[in-house]
Amino acid sequence: MTKRRTLVLATVSFNVSFLVWFSFAPFTGPISQEFGLSVAEVGILSSAAIWLAPFGRILTGWLSDRYGAPTVFAIVLGYVGLFSMASAVANSYTVFFIERMVVSTAGITFVVGIQHVSEWFDDDELGTAEGIYAGIGNAGAAAGALLLPRLFPADWSGPLFASNWRAVFFYTGVLSILLGIVYYVLGEAASSEERRSETRANASATDWIHTATRYGTLVLACGYLMSFGLELAMNGWLATYYRTAFGTDDLVLASSFAATFSIASGLLRPIGGYISDTLARTQRDIIPLFPGRHREQWTFVSLCFIVCMLGVMTLAGQSGDVLLAVGAGFLVGVGCAFAEGSIFAQAPAMFPNNSGTVAGVVGGVGTIGGMVYPVAFSSAVFGSYHMGYAVVATSMLPILGLAAWAFRPAIASVATEVGPFNRTESGKVESD
Repeated sequence: MTKRRTLVLATVSFNVSFLVWFSFAPFTGPISQEFGLSVAEVGILSSAAIWLAPFGRILTGWLSDRYGAPTVFAIVLGYVGLFSMASAVANSYTVFFIERMVVSTAGITFVVGIQHVSEWFDDDELGTAEGIYAGIGNAGAAAGALLLPRLFPADWSGPLFASNWRAVFFYTGVLSILLGIVYYVLGEAASSEERRSETRANASATDWIHTATRYGTLVLACGYLMSFGLELAMNGWLATYYRTAFGTDDLVLASSFAATFSIASGLLRPIGGYISDTLARTQRDIIPLFPGRHREQWTFVSLCFIVCMLGVMTLAGQSGDVLLAVGAGFLVGVGCAFAEGSIFAQAPAMFPNNSGTVAGVVGGVGTIGGMVYPVAFSSAVFGSYHMGYAVVATSMLPILGLAAWAFRPAIASVATEVGPFNRTESGKVESD
């Protein structure tokens, strides 16, 4: 029962974290009007929501191993809530920008929950459990896109605030603080004191460096950059894209279109983890590449699907049919969900005693895509807002090449022990 309670508590808390994090996305229109922002500046605001996440995730992953997830999760939810409330009363765009950057660190709770769930579930359940946690949690962005514009419509004039977006930031901040208190009171760090002690003992600086520089960690981090980083970018950008590129002035409609991507990338993530678990358990090869490396095969297929669907999204956008573009965006979300679920089935299974550390590195590097990709999406250099997806797809090809190299049995079999700065005695990576 405690195992299920941990999963529910972590999932609900992460869902709210994402809701708070991306609460600005449905309201980029009124926010840009009030502060006089251009479309390019809105793209920078979307990108800025990720700037502090890489270091924050790396740090909190290690802190979770060291001090336990309930303490770390509660602290993050508490200060994020306070800064969200503060951003609701900001009158200067500079102050608002800085406060929302701090609020954006709500996304670092991802690695805290990953660590917490891994401390309660066995290896053969990890992919499914982590998929449920991250999938439903990530759907907080979709919940925000669907619910917030309806709960706080354009003509909002409620208590405390006359602006709908200011009310959203204030009340979601209150919710974050309350949930932080609940997490601290109800959360238990691990399934046993023995497991907690073993994880804490492996949370030294030396262990962090070793884990962070293994081939397994590095390739999964790059794969997460092109999957979760893309998800972050599109969660913050798509409402603006559908509103601007297709002339959809209806804020609720544009947000609803954007939510279809968030629903796919979030709610389908458990399927990605479940397939990874199933392939590993049944030892079934689905492609001739990387024989015997079943989780790696599924991860590679999912990453390739993302690249292909980004190309399809460019073609769909150029057709001028907004519904076709929405459908293509949904398929991109499917690819992100499958890849993310697969990656975080692999990561804690590969590093069971350093799950917070590896989750922090993989999750931290992954967020970099959320900083870079919105700039490409919103740039006018490529002639239209549709071409940004093809440009991003092209930039992902080197990552596919890296994965194809690292997933080979000779590398994958020693990926948790060997890295670019620590080779075998012969100086080569050797197969078992």
